Formats: sequence, structure tokens, C-alpha cells
Amino acid sequence: MSTSRRRTQQWKDTTIPRRPLLWLAAALLFTLPPMLGNLANWVAWLFLLALALKFWMEPKGYRFRSTILKLILAGLMLGAIFLSYGTLKGIEPGVSLLAVLVALKILEAHTAREFQVIVMMAWVLCLCGLILSQDFAVAFCLFVAFALLIAALVQFHRGSSPGAFRVPLATTFKLLAQAAPVVVLLFLLFPRINTGFQFRIGDLHAAMTGFSDRLSPGGIETLANSSDIAFRAEFPDRRTGPVGPMYWRGLVMWHCEGMEWRAPYAPAPISDSSNGYPASDKAVRQRITIAPHGARWMFALDRPFGIPSGARLARGNYLYSVQPIRKTRRYEALSSTDPTREELGAHERREALQLPASISPAVRELAASFAGHDSEPRATVNSALQFFRTQGFRYSLSPGEYNKNDLEEFLFHRRTGFCEHYAASFATLMRLAGIPARVVVGYLGGEYNDLGGIFLVRQADTHAWCEVWIPENGWTRIDPTAVVAPGRASLDLSSFLASRIASGEIATGRTTFVTRLVRLPLVNQIRSIWEALNYQWDTRVMGFDADVQDVLLTSLGLTNSGPLPLVMQVLIVISALLIIYAGWMQLQTRPRADRIQALYERYCQKLARIGVQRDPCEGPSDFAKRAAQSFPNASECVRQITETYIALRYAPGPAAISLDKFAKKINAFTAHR
Repeated sequence: MSTSRRRTQQWKDTTIPRRPLLWLAAALLFTLPPMLGNLANWVAWLFLLALALKFWMEPKGYRFRSTILKLILAGLMLGAIFLSYGTLKGIEPGVSLLAVLVALKILEAHTAREFQVIVMMAWVLCLCGLILSQDFAVAFCLFVAFALLIAALVQFHRGSSPGAFRVPLATTFKLLAQAAPVVVLLFLLFPRINTGFQFRIGDLHAAMTGFSDRLSPGGIETLANSSDIAFRAEFPDRRTGPVGPMYWRGLVMWHCEGMEWRAPYAPAPISDSSNGYPASDKAVRQRITIAPHGARWMFALDRPFGIPSGARLARGNYLYSVQPIRKTRRYEALSSTDPTREELGAHERREALQLPASISPAVRELAASFAGHDSEPRATVNSALQFFRTQGFRYSLSPGEYNKNDLEEFLFHRRTGFCEHYAASFATLMRLAGIPARVVVGYLGGEYNDLGGIFLVRQADTHAWCEVWIPENGWTRIDPTAVVAPGRASLDLSSFLASRIASGEIATGRTTFVTRLVRLPLVNQIRSIWEALNYQWDTRVMGFDADVQDVLLTSLGLTNSGPLPLVMQVLIVISALLIIYAGWMQLQTRPRADRIQALYERYCQKLARIGVQRDPCEGPSDFAKRAAQSFPNASECVRQITETYIALRYAPGPAAISLDKFAKKINAFTAHR
């Protein structure tokens, strides 16, 4: 049998050793996180089941060989994917199909070749996982999976050599460290499109469930338990932010239908008239990093007057983007906490006094009682707030269902609601009392991260409040929720609820142990570190788009003259780095015997100069005997040098004498007849 045929036969018959299979299984487990929540639930469970079955089958010698059974299972899985998504096109069905194929390949594989095929498919699965989600936690898991796949290959090729755990990891770390400079260079300098790395698949609006241009009863309360980040905010001029509650303005709603309000379908832009606002040294400057949501709304502290690039200022003094926000976006905004002084036009007044078609007599009577004989708007507002303060209204995350015509039910019977219930009902009462009013939806508060110096504003912090027109002040913010739930305005929702739970005002389903655990300083510190890392990942890595790259190139003194010249520059730099690295590796891997041989040849040259020439075919021991006979006085020195040379050059283990001592003996050697 020829050598090539023997190798082929050995390749086919080699089974997968257990140690590489363990490394592979660990890597595949780390590819699961992006599947959870992004793909159909059964895909991840099938993946886990295939791994478990593989470890059950291997010791028993079972093999998944039936071609008919494979085809049947593949057809069933294809049908399940179609039923789950309604199509076989798109990223999610495609990644699901790849995950299913990997699961079936795991059951089938039993040779060395199939093991390497699974490793290649798993690397593709890592790439697909990054397409599904670009969160820092997911990226970390996929990096671990990538590294473990390298370790699996290293372990496979090492066979049963000792160091089953340490050596593969050390080799993997060495390979990754060698590749890191080139990866960093390509990341920083390789031309890219302007979308950065972060993008979303599927329905982008679903990421902002509850925040929309329509305020319905129960629409915001569904976000109370959401920990998703809406945006992050920094205050470059004051690290800990402004004094007082932070109301982040998002949308202004004018159309009233009782308990339901709606913003204009097409925001009317207004000019950035900064004359009525404070000087820039008194304005609040924010640097905001907003998560992609697919819509156009942006956020800034109440009230923004500086317009970021690519944005507009809409009627009602809120920001909106010219283009849908489909990637992480970073912008700066200037805001003033003082009310505006603009005039209220006739058209705007009519719009701010518009009422729903049907209002019950009881609600009209209540609104009239607030105004009374005193037509002063501020007194009317205070009377309405006193009503909410003293009539047993309760702040609740689960107030029950309301519809847009349940204003009377809310005001006179149940009196339990969330911020949207209080904002909608209060603004409607103000309009009934003859005071122009509108509803503002945005966020309230934020969790401060001391490590990153940033405020994390989550979806749970979504809030609704009112603005009423008071002639001497203009549009003035009124938050009826703060009357019913004192303390909400000064805290993010999570902190506010935690304080209510601690005081026993709100019951929780958590056990005492879990409640205490989440409040431990160590747990909070770990969470702060994790959030700071997430922020740096989103802004420095995922947000590194063409605009940021242009700024970097300019700061380095490079001009971006187009993709092709930049690619050539990058390739030249990478080639230079690779040449330097190859030369360094050549020096590092040069055989130790080279210096030993050079020293011995120097010793031979010394003997040749005094008449003892070494024959090329003569061994060290024979040459030493002849040299000792020629120089009896130096025979002991000749013997020591020869024995040391043989020990350094040919001994199976490390010699007791060092190479430096050998060099000293050669330098000190002299012989005379």
C-alpha cells in the first residue's frame, strides 16, 4: 500500500478523541447566548440535545449512519423553521438552519475529518451569532467560543500528549496574541461603510415597545420591568449631572382622546431660536449615546435648544432625527431648565384646547370646580394637584386595564394608575378648565455609574408628564405623578421601587435572600463595572464608523483620500509588520545548537593554528584524543571542553553546565607544544 493510501485510510479510520470533543462541546455551549431570544426557542434546545446525545453515544460506540434518517430529520427541521418564521429567507431562518445542520453534524461525526468540519461550521456560527446580537456579553461569549475552538484543534493535533488543559490554552493565547496587532490595525484603518458595526435585525420598533407616538393606558407600565438601555448620557461640564430631577424630553403630544393622547404624525420643524435661552456657560451640555430603535425620536434634557447635526427641533421643543436611527448614535445637546418665553399663537392655542368628542358631565363638573370663580391659571393648576394629592390616588405598576373613554372610571372610582394615567387625565382636566395643555413623553431620572461617569437611562424609566400654558411663564412643566408618588422625580424607577419595597409600601415576589443579594455593595459594584464595559464597547468599538475613523485619521496626520489608497496604505503597514514579526520569530526560534557549534568551531580553529587540524569526518571524541596526544600539558582542558560540547549538543536533557561557562572555557583555552 502506498504512503498516500495509508494516510488516507488512517484519516478515515481515526475516531475523535474525548479531550478534543470536550473542548469542542465547551465552545459550542458559548455559541448559545445569541440564539436565546433571537431565534425560535426550539433551536437552542435542539442544539443542547444534540450535544447531550453525542456524549451518550460516544462511549457506547453508537453511530448516526442512516442516510434516510438523516434526510428525514433534515426535512423535518426545514419544515419546523418554515413554520416558526413563515419563510426560509432572512437572517433568523438562515442562522436557525445553520444551527440545525451543526446539531445534526454533531450526531453524525465520528472521524477526524468530520471533527474539523464541525470546527469550521462552529466558526461560521460564531460570525452569525455576532450578526444576531452585538451586545458586549454576546461578543464576549463568542470570543470565548472562538478561542475554545482553536484549543480544540490544538488538543486534537497533540493527541494524548501530557498537559491536556494548560498547553492547548497557552498555545491558543499565543496565537491570539500574535494576531492581535494585525486585527487592531485592520479595525482602526480599514475602510468601512458609515453604519459602524452595530445593527439590528427584525422589527426595530419592538426594541422600544411602549415608547411610541401614541400614549395609551398601560402603554408605559409594560416597561416597568425592562432593563434594556434606551440611551446613556454624559455631562462633560459637570460629572454628576445637573441639580434636580432629570426629565428627558422625547415627544410632545397634542391630540387628546381622554385617556389616550397622540403626537403629530409629521413633526413640524421650528427654527433654533436660541435668543430666549440662557448663555452657553449656563446651559446644560449633554453627550448622549442612543441605542438604535428604527424610529426618529431623540432625547435631551428639558428643554433642548441646541440642534445636533442631522436633527431637527420640532414644535413643542423636542428633537427628532432626519433619518431613522438604525445604529448607535452619539450626539451633543444643549438644554435649559427654565420655561420658554415664546408667545402662544392662535392656532397652537386651539390645538392645545382641543377636547375629545365625549366627556361625561361628572368630569366636566370636576374641571369646572378647579377653576371656580378665580380665573388665574396657576390657582386652577394647584387646585387640580390638590385633588390628586388628597383623594386617595395610588401609584401602581398594575392598575388594571383602562381604555381611552375610562376617564371617569379612573378619576372617581379606581383612582389607581401609572404615570401615563395621571399625565393624560390631568392634561384633559386642564383643557376642560380652559388652560392650554399638552402631554410630554420621555424618560425620568437615570442610574448613575460612577466608574464610567455616565447615566444609564433604561426603558423602565419611560415617563409621561404635562405642560400647561401660564401667561407669565409660558409652557410650564407639571408632573401629577410626583404628587401621587413623592420621590419618583428624584430617582430612576428601579431605585424608587426598591425604596418602596424596602419600606413595605410595595410587595415583591422575591425572597428576602434575593432582595438582600441584589442590594449588596459588591453586587452593585460588579454591575457598575459591567455597565461601564458595555458603554465603552458600544461607543469605542460598535460605534466606530466612517465618521469616527475620519477623525482618527486626521488626528494622526493622515488624509482619507478614498478607499483604495487607504487599503494600499493598510496593506503596506501590515506587510511591514509581518516582515518584522517573521524576522523576530526567526531569531527567537533559531536552534540553540548554532551558538554551541560556533563556539566549538572557534576552539577547533585555535587548535588548527598550532598544528592540529580536525578532519571533517572526525568525531569530537577522536579529535580530542589526537589533540591531547599533541598537547599533553593541555590534555585535561581539551577533555573538559569536549565533554561539555557533547553534553550541550547531544544530551537528551538540559546539561548541568551553562552555555556561558562553555564560552568562557573556549576563550580561555591556550595550548603550546
